Order: sequence, then structure tokens, then C-alpha cells
Amino acid sequence: MRCMRVRSCFASPLLRTLVVCSPLARQATTLPGAFHIATRRTFQTTSAFRAAEEIMTVDTSARLAALRQLMRERKVDVYVVPSEDSHASEYIASCDARREFISGFSGSAGTAVVALDKAALATDGRYFNQAAKQLDQNWLLLKTGMQDVPTWQEWTAEQAAGGKKVGVDPALISPSVADKLNESIKKGGGAGLEAIQENLVDIVWGEARPARPSEPIRVLGSQYSGKDTATKLAELRKELVKEKATGFVMSMLDDIAWLFNLRGNDITYNPVFFSYAIITHDSAALYVDDSKVTDECRKYLEENKVSVKPYDALTIDTRAMAAEAAAEKASDPPKKYLISNKASWALKLDLGGDKLVEEIRSPVGDAKAVKNETELNGMRNCHVRDGAALIEYFAWLEDQLVNKKATLDEVTAADKLEEIRSNGKDFVGLSFDTISSTGPNAAIIHYKPERGNCSVIDPNAVYLCDSGAQYLDGTTDTTRTLHFGTPTAAEKKAYTLVLKGNMALDMAVFPKGTNGFAIDCLARQFLWQSGLDYRHGTGHGVGSFLNVHEGPFGIGTRKQYIDVALAAGNVTSIEPGYYEDGAYGIRIENIALVREVNTEHRFGDKPYLGFEHVTMVPFCRNLIDTKLLTQPEVDWLNKYHADILEKTKDYFKDDSLTMDWLVRETKELALP
Repeated sequence: MRCMRVRSCFASPLLRTLVVCSPLARQATTLPGAFHIATRRTFQTTSAFRAAEEIMTVDTSARLAALRQLMRERKVDVYVVPSEDSHASEYIASCDARREFISGFSGSAGTAVVALDKAALATDGRYFNQAAKQLDQNWLLLKTGMQDVPTWQEWTAEQAAGGKKVGVDPALISPSVADKLNESIKKGGGAGLEAIQENLVDIVWGEARPARPSEPIRVLGSQYSGKDTATKLAELRKELVKEKATGFVMSMLDDIAWLFNLRGNDITYNPVFFSYAIITHDSAALYVDDSKVTDECRKYLEENKVSVKPYDALTIDTRAMAAEAAAEKASDPPKKYLISNKASWALKLDLGGDKLVEEIRSPVGDAKAVKNETELNGMRNCHVRDGAALIEYFAWLEDQLVNKKATLDEVTAADKLEEIRSNGKDFVGLSFDTISSTGPNAAIIHYKPERGNCSVIDPNAVYLCDSGAQYLDGTTDTTRTLHFGTPTAAEKKAYTLVLKGNMALDMAVFPKGTNGFAIDCLARQFLWQSGLDYRHGTGHGVGSFLNVHEGPFGIGTRKQYIDVALAAGNVTSIEPGYYEDGAYGIRIENIALVREVNTEHRFGDKPYLGFEHVTMVPFCRNLIDTKLLTQPEVDWLNKYHADILEKTKDYFKDDSLTMDWLVRETKELALP
């Protein structure tokens, strides 16, 4: 899955009613534990209401005038409006879409900067056209990455020249970003960056601002989590001892959900809930709105000696902790609080700043990334069910397009896939918005079809489907590229080169301590030999009934992937691709577990690791050029397809259409 952020569909009482009343939402709420999350169908219902808005220019004159009046009152010359929420979430709720409100631009990525006499919106190449349509005459569009176009930080520093002050809500920016921005502003002659504790956009937004979601929190049973909260807390406290820290203040929503074995429904596609937590050597506190805490949840937390405090009480408590620590300077050891390196600048300031706070990679995030055997088995099991759903979908789609000559657009097809998935055991919802793309649309890596504004699927063109689901026992993310007609030689070659890269990485064996940066080239090597490549990462971590994108490790060329080695128990995607602009796109994605493997030797007395794929969906025979394969690759493919057939065939005992498709697609290959 490509990295995307989609706004929550909880935008108004009307839309919240749509969520409750949709057939899939009703079905989801009957699942064990009453877990449910917003689904793609629900989001696209919202999109239908917003379609006109998304392509029209938004008049922001009144909003900007109100914001500038507040800026003058607070003696702020330039105000920065980031896209993020206070938890650094990849996906945000509609109540946190401040940048969209003030600018009118609804794309997922961008930063707005408002000066007293001008305003600018910076975004990347995915959204240049959309931003140009939505921004009114009040805004300058900064096209990120284009030659001679300043970054938003550079533009901010330019506006602050001459001793002007820049303000930002410190809850929406990390300390490292704040430090660099402050340095840039002062270097350019500005007065510096100031933390404005009240969010000025929220004041302008007023009563029209959507309410913060208040979905109930549910306990995730041990049959799914595999490790109880008491054990997780004990392990975290060992880290506090190791770091000689007084406590760990948590702000990442998926970390908190994992630590306490709780799940929520506050952000679309992610079973998380708005919260903070403070863990010390002898206490644990969860800061969350009381209305979210069910009786079951409250009892569970009490049993685990976790106190529940109001979400808004965090600031009062952290400032009190900072004051207490400052008053005890002579304590031995001195008090020190840990926060994640993704935590907000506001949190660091409230805890006393550099003297009392240390930013680290979250130990909870590290622990969460190493799945226990229960979670790993859950991943295996849910991927079989999910694979069966995709197999049924692809068989249905081919029959509709080829045999019945039906006319289907990309959204209608994706709706059918969701319908099939929703019938599966322990299904909760989608894990991201389905990428259903035909022909040239498949070449757009971040493509998202919109109802009423998408293409009809062409059976004589490449079809790319990147989709995933949330189940109580795991999270899925699978991409398959198919062709229902006669592919060109170029399409078959590109597909086969991508497939070879997927297999090469899947078959790789490497010593413990190897990072994802080091093995990324294995997936690209065959494309490179033909002078081809792709502009995205090769793999991302996947949560266990949590966020489909999960750190801290990854497979790709980002610098941060050098710092984190792959470890047994990690769950990662393997997804090389190739994209021919204006023509077609190819991506093949499997989810794989990192496992220790047996090797003939053990050089350096190190364990060796490899991958175990869990995705159970055949590759497209119609696109494979066997002339480009080696015998070991054919053997791998035949073994993989035999495994898929064995594990999924019982789902189709009374479905001859799907069974015939499955048997055909998993038939043994042979070299020419």
C-alpha cells in the first residue's frame, strides 16, 4: 500500500448517521466485541457529498481575515498551519483538518503559512492540479520539489525577515521540526518561532468545527493480543530502568492501543482512540475522554492497575511533573522523562524542555513491531480468509468483464470487493481506501477513484488493485496486477521483472542485524538491469489489527531505515512495482513475516533471518513471461500456488466459478 492519508468521514451528524445506517457498518457492529471501523463504502458516501467541493475554488477571504485579526491581537506576524494532529497520526479525523479549513485545499499533504498580507500553501506533485483549482486568489501555491520554488520553511523565513515573529500550535509540530524552523527564521532575520498554545484556526472555525469522535473503546482479548497488559507494562518498566528514566509519556495512538490491548474507532481505517498515557515505575495512567470508556474497559483497566484520567488533564499533569522535577534538582538520579521522537513540541515544553526530557525511538513501538506467536498466527489465518475474498473477487470481476461484457467502473468493483470481504470471519473494516485502477490510472501510485469521477474498467488494459482489511486477528494489505485480455510484450516483461524482484526478496536470507536499506536492492535488481525503477519504498511494517503502516523499520532507501534492523517477528510488505506514465502501472505486494531460518553454517555465530509470506492470492498467469524466469523461480511459484490452492479451496466448494478460476491460476508453470 502506498503511503496516504485520508480524512475521517465523521464530518457532520448527517454523515455520522450514514456510517451507522450503512449495511456494512450494521454488519460490522455485530462482530465479536462489537468492534467496527469506518469502511470504504462509508467514506465514498461522504465523497459523493463532497465531490463538487473538491473541484471548486473555496473562498477563504473571511476565514483569513478572522485569522489575521487574531494574529494581530497576539502580535504574531506569520502563522504556520500544519496538516498533522497532536498525535502525529498518518490519518486524521475531520476535526483536525485545520489546514484544509483555512486554505480550502483538501489534499492529504501540505502546509499552510499565513502572513498578515499574503498566504501560501505548499504541497507535492500529486496535488498540484487539485490545489490550483481549490485555492482562491488569496493563496500562493508552492510546488514542493520544483526548481526555484522555496520550501514552506524558506517562504516562512522570508516573510519573517525584519524581526517578525512566527507562531505555530506546538501540539502540531515535532521538536526537531520546530528547532530547524526556528533556526531558519532567525538566520533570515526573523524574531524566531513562538509556541502559541491556543490554536487560532480552531477559534476561527468555531462551532462549525466537527466534534471530536467519541466512539467506545473495546478490549482486545488475549486470543488475539497474545500478551497481557501487565506483562507489557512490566517490560516497558524494564526499559525505564535501563534508561534511568522517571517515566515515559506516550502520545502515539497505535502504541497506546497496543500497550493496553484496547481498540477504538476514532480515525478512519485505524482502530485507535484519542488518548495519552504516562507510565512510571509504579503507576500507569490513561488519558482519555470518559465517555469512550465502556464498563468492560473500565473493569479491565482497574484489574491492570491503570488509572483513567480526562484527556484534557494531560497538560495540567505534565506541567506539574515538570515543576516537581525542577524542584528536585538534587535528586539522585535526577528526574528524566522520555517521549517518542514523534511526540509534539507542546508535550516536550510542558514536561520542562531539554533539561528534563529525552526524545527516543519509542520502546513501545519497537516492542509492537515484534509480533508474538499469537499475533503471527493471526496474520497467517486472516490472510487466508482475506486471500479467499480476493480470489472470489478476481474470479467475479473477470467473469463480469469478459463473459458477461458488463460495464463496471473502478468504484463499483471496489465496492464488490468490500462486500465479499465483509462476509469473512472476524472482519472489522478496511485498512485503507481501496486503490482500484485501470489502464493509465494504474500508473498513478497514489490513485484514489472517486464515485462519479472514475474510469470504467477496460478488460483489455492492466488492472491494479491495492487493498486491505482489518480483522480481529490481523491486518492485511495486498496488491495484485491483472490483465483480462491480451497484454503487450512490454507489459508482460515489466510484470515479470517486478515479480522476479518480489520473489528474490522473499527468498533472501540475511544475518541478524541487517536493515531494510541494505536489502532493498534485491527487489529492484531485475528492473535496474533493464534501466527501470520505481519511486517508492519496497516494504513497510504492518500492525496486528492496528495501523496498516507501522514503524520503525521499513525496506527502502529512506535514511531512517538504516537505523533499525529487521528482527524475527516483524511483519512487512514486499511490494516492488513499475509505472509507465499514461499507459499502465504494475505493483505486486505480499505480506511477509520475518523469521529465523536454518543455515548450513553460522558465520560469526549470528542467527540468520528470512521471510515467510502469508498473502494467499495467485499471481496473474496472463502477465508472466516464463522465458524470463529461472528454474528456481518457477519452482518457487509452483510451490506458492500449490499452497494457495490447498489453503483456500474449501472456501469454494459450492462456487464452481471461483474454483475454476483458482485452479487455472494456480496450475503448475514450466519453462519453455
